[in-house]
Order: sequence, then C-alpha cells, then structure tokens
Amino acid sequence: MIRSPILGTRGSPLALTQAHKVASALEVANRWPADFIDVKAVETTGDRVKDRPLAEIGGKALWTKELDRALLDKQVDFCVHSLKDVEAVRPRSISIAAVRPRGEVEERLIGAESIDALRQGATVGTSSPRRKAQLLSMRPDLNVVPIRGNVQTRIAKVQSGEYDATLLAGAGLRRLGIANVGTPIPIEIMLPAPTQAVIAIECRSDDAFTAAVLTIIDDRTTHAIIRAERAFSAALGGTCHSPVAAYAEIVEGKVRLRAQLLSEDGREQVRDEVIFDCSDREAPAELARAMLEKAPESIWSLFLRQ
Repeated sequence: MIRSPILGTRGSPLALTQAHKVASALEVANRWPADFIDVKAVETTGDRVKDRPLAEIGGKALWTKELDRALLDKQVDFCVHSLKDVEAVRPRSISIAAVRPRGEVEERLIGAESIDALRQGATVGTSSPRRKAQLLSMRPDLNVVPIRGNVQTRIAKVQSGEYDATLLAGAGLRRLGIANVGTPIPIEIMLPAPTQAVIAIECRSDDAFTAAVLTIIDDRTTHAIIRAERAFSAALGGTCHSPVAAYAEIVEGKVRLRAQLLSEDGREQVRDEVIFDCSDREAPAELARAMLEKAPESIWSLFLRQ
C-alpha cells in the first residue's frame, strides 16, 4: 500500500488498545514505520446505548453494523473486532482475514474470591445471557441484573457498592494492563463464550491485496479453533438471548470442542463435546444439532431450529 492503510475500530478503551496492538503487529510484519497505519474510531450503536442490555435492542450487530458500513463504503481498509461480539453468520462481502493468538479465556470474578464466596442473594451485574444462566445454574439465590459500560466503569460500580460483583473477560483485563484484578474462574466451572479472547481482523472479500497483507499476522491454530466454534454457533441458529458456551482447543493434533446450552434461568442445561480432525468442517454443526435434539423445551425453544 502506498498510502497508509486505515484500520476501523470501536472507540472504547479496550477496542482501541486491541486495534493499536494489531496495527503494531502489522507494521512490524510488513516492515512499515511505527504509526504508519491510521487507526480510525467508529462509534457504534452498542457504544451509544448504555442503559439497556444489547439483547433487548438488537444484539451483536450493534457492535458491527457501523464498522461494516465503513468497510463496505471504503472509508476504512479493514476492521478489528473482539470476535465474540461478531455475529456467527457474516455478510459474504466481508471476510475474516486473520486472527491473533487467543488470550486468556477464563472469566474474572470482580468483588469476591469465588462464586461460592458470594453472599446469599448477592447482586451480580452482567448483561450476558450466558453468564447469567451459568451463575444461576450454580447459585440460584443470586440476584443477577444488567450492567453496561466499559471495563473500568463496571469495576467502579462494584467498588462503589452498586453491585456486589461482576464478571469480566480475563483477556480484556490483560490487554488493558490490569491483569491483577479479579479472580479467574476455571473453564471447567464456567465455559467461555464462543471465540472469547480472540481478536479478529476483517476486510472486504474482494480485496485480495489487503487480505494478503493481513494474513501475514494470522495465527493458524487460533483460526482453526474459532472456525469450529463459529460453525457450532451458526448451526445452533440462536440469538443474543440464547445462553451458549463453547470452547475448542487442539489436543494431540485434533480439535476438542466442548459446549454448553442453558435455559435462561440456568435450571436446565445440556453439555457435550466432540473430538475431530482439523479438516472436518461438519463435526461442529453435528454437535450443535445433537445437543438441540436432546435439549428440553426450555433450551431448544431459544434457538431457531435448522
């Protein structure tokens, strides 16, 4: 590229931190000078609306539609996203060209040493249907209520006593340089959201040059993992109201995919897993369909049957 490429991102502190990390990696990989990439913040609906859970007003598209428009209108050359905030089914005109190595997948509990240590009836802030259902499956006495705002805002709300506790992604805390906050919750206790802790870089599907530039920093192992998790999510056909957890990892050269579906109140759940070859593109969807088949109505009714 003769001119400086333009990177589109949300304007939150975490999004900007992630965008600048991607920009630096691309500048090093392509032997460009520091700050050669122009980082452009794009305000999204999800950033503007802070008084309601996203599931009530449109879900994950609220984080992506303005960035998609900027990309397709060629106002930016590529966009950086937290992949868990990106819909499992994307427009054909947009492609995930690269992903960065996955960060810490564990949740961090802010406000208590463990879930068991929370007081009876404690108020826990989260706007994630998955986190809410998982918490209630373990502690039905908890008062789980919506919370919005960036990482720093949520931490401040716990410190002020407005909430007894909240849950934050460990990867985000590390990227912001506040890794000493909160207690990690093992994935055996709380399975993460599909593609949690993964930074993705998207470009226009017909822009082969930009895709080639981005692919230089692609982490192939992480790409194989997120491909499985996103295929699982897409096959479920759920919405942002559907509590879904999924985590894939490479074990002895194969993909191990663990998944969990829950009712909204956490009283019922289905867990399962599958191990398959990295080249097998059907196994994640088959797992999704099998889990829906054996799920009670309180769970399968939250999904659009395929």
